[in-house]
This record gives sequence, structure tokens and C-alpha cells, in this order.
Amino acid sequence: MQLTYLIDTDCVIHHLKGIRSVTAHIAQIKSQGLALSIISYAELWEGAYFSREPSGSQAKLDEFLSGVALLGVDEEIARQFGLLRGTLRKSGKTIGDFDLLIAATALRHGLMLLSNNRKHFENVPGLRIESAAT
Repeated sequence: MQLTYLIDTDCVIHHLKGIRSVTAHIAQIKSQGLALSIISYAELWEGAYFSREPSGSQAKLDEFLSGVALLGVDEEIARQFGLLRGTLRKSGKTIGDFDLLIAATALRHGLMLLSNNRKHFENVPGLRIESAAT
């Protein structure tokens, strides 16, 4: 399957919380190929394990993940991360390392990043970002 979108953690959380506009947007683009970074995967599992209803949250997360490709961190993503981190640091516009790894994953695979946290990513050169209305 061809992949077009990398979904950021915030969009998955909004989807799992039932925010209709985000769920509708994800449903609309799902046929174009959805992926999730291993970084977001880890963040989402932390949220599921420590939610008010862990078993229900884990089941919802498992259901969502069944239609999504999981992308790990490889050598090219690590190189991209190093270049981006140094470039952003030189310009005084740093972002968190997890967000930077997610951005590097999107760039490595040529994917559009679906995120409502535009300010976390807007300084990453070459990164294409799309928001899912909340």
C-alpha cells in the first residue's frame, strides 16, 4: 500500500476521544495510506496505559492501529534528525526531540504530516503539514 500521511500523536488522541472533525478527516484520507511513527506509537501507549480506563483505551488504540502502517527509526531518519537538529539549533528555533524524530520520519518517507500542532513543526524545512480541524 502506498503511504501519503504520517499522523502525529495529537491527531490520534483527538480521534480516539471522538472529536468528530478529526475522525471525519482521518476517514476521508485513510484510503490514501496512513502511517504512524514509532515515536507516536510509544506516546500513545503511554497514554493508553495510564488513562482512566486502560483496558478500553488499549482496545480503542489497537483498533485504530489495525489500519495504519508503523514506521520505525532507521539510519536515514537518524541522519535527517541530526541535520535538522543542528540546522534548527543554529537558527535558534529548536523543537522537542520526539517532534523532530516524527518530522524526520515524514521527510524520509515523503509523507504529509497530519498534525494540529503546527507551531511544533512549522520551522522544519521542507516539511509538509496538514491540519485536521478540531
